[in-house]
Amino acid sequence: MTEAGPGIRVVLVDDQDLVRAGTRAILEQAGGIEVVGEGADGLDVLRLVRGLRPDVVLMDLCMPRMDGVRATELVRALEDPPSVLVLTAFEDDASVLRAMRAGAGGYLVKSVRPAQLVAAVRSAATGDAVLVASVLRRLVTRVQETAPGLFAAERERIPLLSGREREVLGLIGRGMANDDIAGALHMSPSSVRTYVSRLLAKLGVANRTQAALIAYEARLAEGRVPPE
Repeated sequence: MTEAGPGIRVVLVDDQDLVRAGTRAILEQAGGIEVVGEGADGLDVLRLVRGLRPDVVLMDLCMPRMDGVRATELVRALEDPPSVLVLTAFEDDASVLRAMRAGAGGYLVKSVRPAQLVAAVRSAATGDAVLVASVLRRLVTRVQETAPGLFAAERERIPLLSGREREVLGLIGRGMANDDIAGALHMSPSSVRTYVSRLLAKLGVANRTQAALIAYEARLAEGRVPPE
């Protein structure tokens, strides 16, 4: 994936023309982000991703013919896939969990402030999770109440992690980005990125958001999520 900064390539997928136009304007005015393609349906996604090689896909959940969850599954199954950010009008925890399980790296509602949207795209391009603390708290509660075994197989792989990898996983579970983890553990950001890549591979998860939920299920996050 492309590092945050100049040249982040984005594909927008939403069935509302006005939403796409507004989102494009916000991102391109921020500088360093280029909207390279747009789609109005989940069926458009694979063609756009294969042809344009974006770093980030901003994906609506509710679309005709193919919804955002299924489209996310197909995108994330590609070789070297882009990050997928869910951007939806509805705060539906069940749909968000399905999208996270499908491999989405973050979740935003369409009422998000422009600066938050831009920051989310930049974070997604570097592989950081994009999930505000309030949403993470709700998802953790939802998993514990309705689907405690959602990541059971992945959780059983935790013994494969080194001690340092477990520390990093716990901090991911607390919603911390790479730079914050680097400061907390007195490591360089590049070392943190290496540890994150290793632990994701060992656990067999698609992204940091899934890792964060596993950290909570395994009680590695100490039951804490940082305030918004």
